[in-house]
Amino acid sequence: MLVTGMGFCLPGRSRPVFTADDIWEIASRGASCLVHEDVYYGAVDLSPTMFDARLPDVPPTFSRHYTNAHRFGLISLVEACADAGLDFRAGDLTGAAVLTGRGGVDSNVGPYLAVLEADPLTTSPQEAMELFVRGQQGLTPSDVSLVQGALIRSTGPSFTVSCGCASSAVQVGTAQRLIAEGSVDLAVVSGVDLFGMDVILNVQRLLRSAQGAYESVRVPGMPELLPSFDRLMRPYDRRADCVNHGEGAATLVLESRSRADERGARAYGQVLAHAMTRDGLMNPLASDDSGVALVEAVRRCLGDRWDISQVPYIHGGSDGDVVVTAFEASAVEQLYGADSGVVMTSQEACFGHNGAPSGCVGVALSLLMMNRGEVCPTANCEEPAEGLPFDPVPGTSSRPLDFEYALTCNYQIGGVKSVILVGSPDAV
Repeated sequence: MLVTGMGFCLPGRSRPVFTADDIWEIASRGASCLVHEDVYYGAVDLSPTMFDARLPDVPPTFSRHYTNAHRFGLISLVEACADAGLDFRAGDLTGAAVLTGRGGVDSNVGPYLAVLEADPLTTSPQEAMELFVRGQQGLTPSDVSLVQGALIRSTGPSFTVSCGCASSAVQVGTAQRLIAEGSVDLAVVSGVDLFGMDVILNVQRLLRSAQGAYESVRVPGMPELLPSFDRLMRPYDRRADCVNHGEGAATLVLESRSRADERGARAYGQVLAHAMTRDGLMNPLASDDSGVALVEAVRRCLGDRWDISQVPYIHGGSDGDVVVTAFEASAVEQLYGADSGVVMTSQEACFGHNGAPSGCVGVALSLLMMNRGEVCPTANCEEPAEGLPFDPVPGTSSRPLDFEYALTCNYQIGGVKSVILVGSPDAV
C-alpha cells in the first residue's frame, strides 16, 4: 500500500502547519510550537479566513455547527487530497474508505450539553432544528468521519476507531488490510483530537490537589501527576518530567500500487505492516516498563519477512513521560542489543502531545525522513538521559541517514503498543 498524499492542520510558529513542506520545516529543526498564551500548549489557531479559503462552498447549514475537530479534520483532508493530486469535487475519491481515529471527547461535550439542557417547551422550531443539526454532527466520536465522508461524497466504508493516542495508527493498519484484501483501492486516514485549554488547566488544578493521595496508591508503571503546562516537555532528555498537550489533525492518502501506478501518482513510500499488543496488566493506568509488549509488537509487525537488522531508524512515541522512555529503551536493547547505534527520535515536542493524530504524523515524518535521507532531531532534547541504548539525535539539526525501512510507534494508556513498518516506494 502506497502513501501518495499527506495533509495537516497542526500548530505552527506563525500559522498552522498544512503541508509536507510545512511539517518538515518545523520537525527538521526540532522547533517547538508549544508556547501559547503564556503556557506550554500546542494550539492550531486556524482562522475562519484560512478555512473558507480552502472550503468556500460548504453549506452554512452544516458549517456553522462545526467544532474545531470538524474544521481541523476537513482542512487536513483537503490538503492531503491536493498533495495526492486528487480532486474530491470531481469525484476522484468517490469509492474511498474514510477511516478516522479519535481519542478525546472535548469537542463533543458542547453539542451533548446543548441538546441535554435544551427545554422543549421554550425552544423554538428553528432553534430545535439548529440543535438537531449540531447534535447529529458533533454528538459522537464519529463526528469527523461523518463530515469528511460527506465532503468527498464517498460510497466506501466509513468508521471511527477510538484507541486514544494510537487511534490513527490503528486506522492506518486497517487501511493496509482493506487494500491488501481488495475491499478498497483507496483510503483516507485521519487522526483528529482536541485537548481543550479550559479542561486541561482545571485537570491540572485537580491533580495538584490530588498529588499526595495519588502518591500513596501509585505503583510502578503508573504516570506521575505532574503539571504539563509549567515546564517544557523534553523526550529522552535527562530533565524530562512532564507532558505538554496540543491539538490538530493529520491525514494520509493510501492507495493500492495498481491504482497509484495507473494514474501516475507520486509515492512517499509504503505501509508494509501493522501490529498491536497490550501489556496484560490488571491496572488500567499502568504500563510495564520491561518493554516486553513493545518487543512482541515489533516482532509481530516484522513477521518472517523482515529482520530488525534492516531497520536502522525508529520513530518513537515518547511524549516526555519517563515511563514511556523506560519501556522504549528496554525494548530497543532487547531487539538490537546495548550498543547497536540504532537511531530513535520523537517530534512530539514540536506540536504537543495531540493524541489521535500521532499515528499519521509518525508515518508521515518517517517517510519524509526516508525520502530526504535525513533524520529529524528529538525536539527539546538537549541533554540525553543516561543509559539510552539508542541515539535520540539531540539538538536542533537533522542528521544524514540512508534507510529503506523504519518502525513508527504509538501507545495508549493501559499498556497498548502499536507498531507500523514503513518502507521506501520500492522496498520489498
